[in-house]
Amino acid sequence: MKKTKWILGIGLLAVAGFFLVAADHIDAPAVQGGSSDITDFYAFQGENTNNIVFAVNVMGLLSPTATADAMFDENVLIEFNIDNTGDNVEDLVIQAIPRDGKMYFFGPASPGTTGLSSTILTNNMLGSVDISAYGSAAMTNSNNGAMMFAGPRDDPFFMDFAQYSEIIAGNASGFNDPGSDTFAGTNVLSVVVEVPKSSVGGSGTINTWVETKRKQ
Repeated sequence: MKKTKWILGIGLLAVAGFFLVAADHIDAPAVQGGSSDITDFYAFQGENTNNIVFAVNVMGLLSPTATADAMFDENVLIEFNIDNTGDNVEDLVIQAIPRDGKMYFFGPASPGTTGLSSTILTNNMLGSVDISAYGSAAMTNSNNGAMMFAGPRDDPFFMDFAQYSEIIAGNASGFNDPGSDTFAGTNVLSVVVEVPKSSVGGSGTINTWVETKRKQ
């Protein structure tokens, strides 16, 4: 791939120790409905406790009838950012970009530039995986100590949005038990990568956030 500038589209910032969850299902019209629209970001210790998992969901609120046609945009780069020095600037990145039915991963490696723009780390390819089709078995791939997945999944986020609206309006004092999952029956497109902790700074606390960037 040639070196092309990629500019920030939308991002989520959070801190990860052992487990992190961040969610946002309603975004600006410029990104809403496309694979630059981030709905959830998760970072957590892997089943292999020497590993850490980064997972991002995009293109939320997909109905089952729309999921089969949902696709990752080849002009959108997904970038996991890792700050392991505590200065809130990315020291390492893991990049994911789709091409011809596969998701290609690069890193973890130092970024060519920090902040709003990025270049693909073509000299630090981690591996690739076939993008799973809706309704088929999940396809994963392992390479260089990493595991990778990309494809549609059921939206894991639980939110009783109707009751939340009632609370905000002053019509209710709290959530119901049990609540009603507003996102039940909807899907997302997921990108998941698991890497050794040693490749992102060992076992200490890291700051991590995810961005989508569009090719310019």
